[in-house]
Amino acid sequence: MLGGLISYALLAALAMALVFAAFTDIKRREIDNWLNLAIALGAPLYWLASGLGWVEIAFQLGLALATFVVACVLFATRQMGGGDVKLITALALWFVPSNFLQLVVLMAMIGGGASIAMALFNMKRRPGEAMRDLTALVAAIAWVGFALAVTFGLATGRPLLGETATRSIAAWLPAGWGLLLVALALSAILGLGLTHIMRRQKSRLPIPYGVAIAAAGLLVLTDQHLAAGILSTTAG
Repeated sequence: MLGGLISYALLAALAMALVFAAFTDIKRREIDNWLNLAIALGAPLYWLASGLGWVEIAFQLGLALATFVVACVLFATRQMGGGDVKLITALALWFVPSNFLQLVVLMAMIGGGASIAMALFNMKRRPGEAMRDLTALVAAIAWVGFALAVTFGLATGRPLLGETATRSIAAWLPAGWGLLLVALALSAILGLGLTHIMRRQKSRLPIPYGVAIAAAGLLVLTDQHLAAGILSTTAG
């Protein structure tokens, strides 16, 4: 029972650390090194409290190493900040591979959706481009909507559309070449709209990866770890 209580306390501390990381990233566009270090150093305590064996610990260390290598590549291409690299690497020490993969997908969806939404408001409007601006708006709404749908599905464990709604949409869509033409038209609108958004940026926008990582971590933590911690503590 003591191990369960300690695990639950450590997970609660991790959740608070992620909230603080998101706050500092929004306020100062950086995540403090001491915070990332504290998250990393808390992982071994969680391993001990959870009763992980040497094999499981080795998996966590290997996952963190692989994450660090990939994140460094993103840092080198200016797709991710240094604090973001440290945060995602530290979180890899806490989550098993399946949950960490869920975190990465959520991070990509949240970060991608937020980036397009921010880029839409950062566009420089020019006379005579009303139709292009409208296409950009439609594309942005579609992109953000898709990101929200995926995030909702992964965070709750159920799809945004139920079986009945899915069947109704499938019955409404054309078949054969008609469906292909609709898919091509939608892809063209999405491509043209997103391209127009990127070409009309007033200034370079930083991708909000810190907030996306923290939000994804909180969602996975709430869905998987904290719920399990509560159950194990109650059972104990």
